[in-house]
Amino acid sequence: MAKGYSTMGKEKFSISTIVTYIVLLLFIFVMIIPIFWGLMTSLKGTGEINRFPPTIIPSVLDTTNYYKVLFLSNFTTYFKNSVLVTVLCVFVSTVIAGHAAYAISRFNIRFKNQLMFGILMTSMVPAVALLIPLYIMGVKTGIYNTRFMLVLVYTSWRTPMLTWILKGFFDSVPLAIEEAAMIDGCSRLRTFYTIVIPMSQPGIVSSALLTAVYVWNDFLVSFSFVTNEKLRTVSVGLYSYITQYGVQWGELLSAVMITIIPIIILFVLLQKKFVDGMAAGAVKG
Repeated sequence: MAKGYSTMGKEKFSISTIVTYIVLLLFIFVMIIPIFWGLMTSLKGTGEINRFPPTIIPSVLDTTNYYKVLFLSNFTTYFKNSVLVTVLCVFVSTVIAGHAAYAISRFNIRFKNQLMFGILMTSMVPAVALLIPLYIMGVKTGIYNTRFMLVLVYTSWRTPMLTWILKGFFDSVPLAIEEAAMIDGCSRLRTFYTIVIPMSQPGIVSSALLTAVYVWNDFLVSFSFVTNEKLRTVSVGLYSYITQYGVQWGELLSAVMITIIPIIILFVLLQKKFVDGMAAGAVKG
């Protein structure tokens, strides 16, 4: 009898597992279709792109679109600007949020819960509601139409959320380890750098990666606060391929394919720590 129940349990588990994998594969398939279509279109000539009925696989692989994007347009300038702004924003916001989160996690601060709620509330304000005040402040202070303003806005928007995320990881680091380090002569700051940060690497990496994706893909801030062609980021620069005469599909999709490469590389290189960080965050609730 027990053997029968065991067999039924295994069959039920196997069926549920199969269904789960089928659903996941369907989701993956749906998400890959636009990328695959964009890649194939970027490798077609203009004549084949405009052909009807359309073809999925290009009859001849044509890299002319990539050549035009990389050498005959301002795409490389947009790309460099995006890399610079993203790296600076990730570094500054992670440093500020890391120190703030550790202080809130370890020190007995008066009205700590209210402070954390206030920090979280700043992330709930719609971005659109802040555009006009930020524009006026940027113009009056002379930082409008500069990379500095982009870094400042992105950093101020991402730091509150990063503080919340990192506090949860710092809370999970045992106090006994820090106390042992301080007994051995480490200062509070040195303990933070040599003990807490290495133990919280998955959380720091996952937070930094989420910030990088947010800044890299954002259009609203870059479009609103930068008008100089030489200071535009990739997300805004892509619209230069949409003209009054039509959409340059080959060049546009070639630029899109190049744009997603850095994010894919980051996820491939940091996927283990990212998954560990997300799993740990889910367990912490």
